[in-house]
Amino acid sequence: MSLPITVAVSGAKGRMGREVVEAVEAEADLSLVAQIDFGESLADVLTRTQPLALVDFSVPEAVLGNLETALIHGVVPIVGTTGLSPGDVAHVRGLCRKHKLGALIAPNFAIGAILMMRFAQEAAKYLPDAEIIEMHHEKKLDAPSGTAAKTAEMIAEGRAGASPTQLPAGAFEKIPGSRGGKGVGDVPVHSIRLPGFVASQMVIFGGAGQTLTLRHDSLDRKSFMPGVILALRHAPLLAANGGELVYGLEHLL
Repeated sequence: MSLPITVAVSGAKGRMGREVVEAVEAEADLSLVAQIDFGESLADVLTRTQPLALVDFSVPEAVLGNLETALIHGVVPIVGTTGLSPGDVAHVRGLCRKHKLGALIAPNFAIGAILMMRFAQEAAKYLPDAEIIEMHHEKKLDAPSGTAAKTAEMIAEGRAGASPTQLPAGAFEKIPGSRGGKGVGDVPVHSIRLPGFVASQMVIFGGAGQTLTLRHDSLDRKSFMPGVILALRHAPLLAANGGELVYGLEHLL
C-alpha cells in the first residue's frame, strides 16, 4: 500500500478549519501532521512536519503569505480562503512556476456549487443577461464571495461573444450600489451578509418572456468536505505537474 498523504491545516481552529481537521482524520489514506492557527509560525511548522499538502482556511489578510510560505517550503497549497484578487492569483501562478510546484485555489469546495457554476456558464451562451446574488453569514469578511467572482468570470466566458442588454439611457441609482457591483464581464453581483446563512448563491438569467434561476445552498460546512478530500487526493499530481496553478475545483472533477 502507498503511504498516506500528509496534510497540514492552516486556520485549524476556525469554523472551516475544524471541519477539515475532522474530515482528514476520518480518511485512512490521509494523515494529519499539523494544525496551525493564529500566532504560530507557519514556516516553522512546515519545516518541522514536512507535509505534502497545506489546506488553508485562514483569513484574507494572511492567505497570500501562507501560499508563498508553502511554496517556498515545497508544500502543495490547497486554498479555500477567499479574498485573493486577480492580481494575487497571477502572482501565485508565477510563484508556482518559479518553484515548479502546483497549487489549487478553489473559490468553493461544494460539489453542488461547482455544478451551479458550470450550468451558469452553459446558460450564458443562450441567455447572456445575468445577475448574481450571493448570501453568506454575517462574519464573512470579504464581499463579494470568491464563488460569485468566479461565477461572473465563467458567465463572461460562456457568453461566447453575445452581449448583455444595456441599461436604458438615463438609468440611475437612487441609492449608490443598489444595482450591485460589477464583476468580470460587467455581471452585476449583489452580496448579502446575514445571520442564519452558511453560503448560498443564486444566478438569475433573463430573456424575452422568461427567466432562469440557478441556486445552490450550503446548509452545513460539511458540504465542503468531499471537495477538500478530493483536492487532497490530487495533491501528489499537483506536486508533480511542473508548477501549474489550478484555479477552481471544477478542473479536478
